[in-house]
Amino acid sequence: QVQLVESGGGLVQHGGSLRLSCAASGSIFSKYGMGWFRQAPGKQRELVATTTSGGSTNDADSVKGRITISRDNAKNTVYLQMDSLKPEDTAVYYCNAHRGVYYWGKGTQITVSS
Repeated sequence: QVQLVESGGGLVQHGGSLRLSCAASGSIFSKYGMGWFRQAPGKQRELVATTTSGGSTNDADSVKGRITISRDNAKNTVYLQMDSLKPEDTAVYYCNAHRGVYYWGKGTQITVSS
């Protein structure tokens, strides 16, 4: 069982930056793939970025070049640095842990004003 708690969301202006954090507890964090997903109003949840247990990363085309996913296994935390934010980045951002089974946090809201 893995518990995930996201933080760092908020209101930011177009072009601004935010750093999301996801603290994990309850299992061996380093063995899990971790990811960030987002869901905008009226839309399906979509992938933002993932990082494997070995540290390899993958970013969605919609955010490529503007985000960096990273993990600190010593702190059981995964981060999402988001720069050059756009109004279309407005969504609830969810942290995900996966190792055969998927676990989700409750999400944190990012609102980007134009």
